[in-house]
Amino acid sequence: MKKLPIGIENFKELIDKGYYYVDKTMWIKDVLSEKLVSYTRPRRFGKTLNMSMLYYFFSNKEKDNAYLFDNLEIYKEQEIMKHQNQYPVIFISLKDMIESSFEAQMDRYTSLVSDIVKKNKELFDSTQIDDADKDILRNIKYRKGQMIDLKESLYRISQCLQQHYHQKVIILIDEYDVPLHAAYKNGYYDEMVNFLKTVFSSALKTNDALEKGILTGCLRISKESIFTGLNNFKTYSILDIKSSCYFGFTYQEVEALLKFYNFERYIQEVKDWYDGYLFGDTDIFNPWSSLMYVDRKLQKESLKPISFWANTSGNDIVINYIKDGNQTLHDEFELLMQGKTLVKEIKPELTYRDMDNINHIYSFLLMTGYLKIYKEIKTNEVYELVIPNKEVYKIYDQSFMDYFNEIKHQYVNEFIQLLNDEEVEKSQSMLNDILDRSISYYDNYESFYHGFLLGLFQDLDVSSNKEAGDGRFDIEILPRRLDGTVIIIECKHSATLDELMSDSQKAAKQIKDKRYLSNPKYQKYRKSVGYGISFFKKQCIITKA
Repeated sequence: MKKLPIGIENFKELIDKGYYYVDKTMWIKDVLSEKLVSYTRPRRFGKTLNMSMLYYFFSNKEKDNAYLFDNLEIYKEQEIMKHQNQYPVIFISLKDMIESSFEAQMDRYTSLVSDIVKKNKELFDSTQIDDADKDILRNIKYRKGQMIDLKESLYRISQCLQQHYHQKVIILIDEYDVPLHAAYKNGYYDEMVNFLKTVFSSALKTNDALEKGILTGCLRISKESIFTGLNNFKTYSILDIKSSCYFGFTYQEVEALLKFYNFERYIQEVKDWYDGYLFGDTDIFNPWSSLMYVDRKLQKESLKPISFWANTSGNDIVINYIKDGNQTLHDEFELLMQGKTLVKEIKPELTYRDMDNINHIYSFLLMTGYLKIYKEIKTNEVYELVIPNKEVYKIYDQSFMDYFNEIKHQYVNEFIQLLNDEEVEKSQSMLNDILDRSISYYDNYESFYHGFLLGLFQDLDVSSNKEAGDGRFDIEILPRRLDGTVIIIECKHSATLDELMSDSQKAAKQIKDKRYLSNPKYQKYRKSVGYGISFFKKQCIITKA
């Protein structure tokens, strides 16, 4: 049985070692129709593997590996196959340029271009290249180049390749926007923009040695940012129809995958969890999660699906929006988590500076895979958006829980102290603030609020629904010291806002009537106090018993 290609991003390794391959080679046909183009998709959707496939197809150094494409879809295209192994190719992936400083990023980039020169050592013996250019190549190889050498490195290497082989060069740049994301997070964004602007301009704009330039990334970065002057530059994002089926798995491809491993009966489960993306007009499954699902089933078939994508890098975008967002954003996220749609204008071209702009949050979430297009509204660039599947829903849910835990640790000690001190108004105000900032009101029933309070107090000595007096209280909090205060809480869920006060009073009265505070074990503590708390959506009222 074929192995699953989990984490395999080298096309030759995948084919040679007999991994299961979802054939995306017809993308080559699309690429050949372009001069200068970028393809943007969310992370873990097969960009790097596809770029590796392009390298092995086009590179004139990989003629011995031409067999890799035997029996694949592109092999049937005779005209396309004439381009196989005909071009010098520069392949550089920026996916590991995630350093926290500009200087460290330059060290990383220096290493990348040094490796490219080392792979083309024949250039140093070429009679077609002058000594001055060889000196520049030598400086790049030995990591002694000046900043201008780094900025023009792809241009210089491609010029030398063209002179040596008398053939124009294909440049493949994978994950071109990763350095920008790292730069934005770490405070050197302008420096990185200026650096990449020169790299891309020299290599892709003013380069007569260029046959094609192919880029992949996560976001469609605006031309005004790093692609200034590239007038013939095309970008195909998740909004575009062209090449829409070549990143991620289609329904038919997932169906074939499951059938190959005898798991076809689980197609609906895989669809519920990992499908739901709409790229152009193509329904797409998350490829990483689909493969991980099958791998998990092979280990033990009874295992249930989980969110695999959540365990990869980059999910801080949702938690950061929740932490930094206003109440309107929280309410909109809660609507999404109820399965409802939001109508939003989408900005197709972005810069990483737009990440913190409230008007562009949904553009980022859509382009990075945290939302999908439900349908296009007639107005230009306005879409109805929804959470794509159960896997991504889990990311939102966990992000809200992480945020709630932060709020809890921030407030819980002070809140307990207010209850100990019988500061009813202040404790009520604080609990309302916690409610307002941390929970969704679609879980509008008593057991939810009971669970909410238990979660708030989980680091304390807390018990629930135990015998006391003549009945069962909702929540008991015991102090860690004998000079502390026992707190008994009775919860009520109000059907309307108008009933909040009366329900809180009823809960407090229940504590008294059923003598919850008369438990003999409380006598050893300094005092015991009871509170009736009523809830309606994100509001509460506290009444002392």
